[in-house]
Amino acid sequence: MRFDRAELFVVRLPLKFRFETSFGVQTEKVIPLLVLHADGVTGVAEGTMEMAPMYREENIPGALHLLREVFLPRVLGRDFPNPEAVAAALAPFRGNRMAKAMVEMAAWDAWGRALGTPLWQLLGGVRDRVPVGVSLGIQADEAATVDAVARHVQQGYRRIKLKIKPGWDEQPVRAAREAFPDINLTVDANSAYTLADTRALTALDAHHLTYIEQPLAWDDLVDHATLQARLRTPLCLDESITSAADVRKAVQLGAGRVVNLKVARVGGHAEARRVHDLASASGLPVWCGGMLESGIGRAHNIHLSTLENFRLPGDTASASRYWERDIILEPLEMHDGHQRVPQGAGTGVTLDRAYVEELAEIRDEVRA
Repeated sequence: MRFDRAELFVVRLPLKFRFETSFGVQTEKVIPLLVLHADGVTGVAEGTMEMAPMYREENIPGALHLLREVFLPRVLGRDFPNPEAVAAALAPFRGNRMAKAMVEMAAWDAWGRALGTPLWQLLGGVRDRVPVGVSLGIQADEAATVDAVARHVQQGYRRIKLKIKPGWDEQPVRAAREAFPDINLTVDANSAYTLADTRALTALDAHHLTYIEQPLAWDDLVDHATLQARLRTPLCLDESITSAADVRKAVQLGAGRVVNLKVARVGGHAEARRVHDLASASGLPVWCGGMLESGIGRAHNIHLSTLENFRLPGDTASASRYWERDIILEPLEMHDGHQRVPQGAGTGVTLDRAYVEELAEIRDEVRA
């Protein structure tokens, strides 16, 4: 497959609700999109980095520069036998995995469309629908938390995740657990705590959580191992897992017992499969995390979630929960606690080009 040109777009989508985490409050999502053209087909992927480096070190301005000046020139005009070879072409460049993932994931989509094969089959998936959880931002108080949980339990979500931060952790968890003793309940700290907060985190053991997600530093495994030894509740590693090598180190240290696998964070589908396989061999279940993706990223996530060791519900909630209008033509909606895998070649979804061009704040083209 020869990629001859690429299009870059940046669009801004308003969220339907105020989403608060330990990072701050988010009311919109700025989304970079990459469209790769090859052999009469196109592949599309989105970037999950933010404008500022809050989640990890990457950001949208830096990613756009690297795509235009470094990564796309390395790929355009060359023949590749498969998407893994695209990932290998970008491997000499250090870090910047989310920017690299845009190229690699678009290549997977294009490859699937050229073959007439769905992405989940290319990746080795084993199911045609995936269980769905929901991530709830920090609410105003305990009553608002219980109300939000109740709405989403009634809608059929298979896991409820509450965002927490220092000073707002056991209170919402206790309220949610008392109201719903039997639900699959988890929390996500987004790296807001340190080992000095061990007492607050061990207090969560009493509430029978499925896991506590990334309580400590975004680039840490050692302190997570110390904390895991003090907790009954499994720790789930998110920001600190960027490769299969990180999974190996986490297992050796005992840093966690669950992995949140975000395909863009680890550099694309090829590395995501390696993370999945090593976690499976090590007895660690994985689930697919979300970054408030549009339908493009959500479709990639759903296809990846068909792999066998995705044993816990992921953050692939209904697109209509987030957007008045998505940037794809097909609806991605949860039914009975599951998302159906999109049908058709590649990701099986179609970019709404007219809407994207209407929204685009940046549009650029790179040629071989």
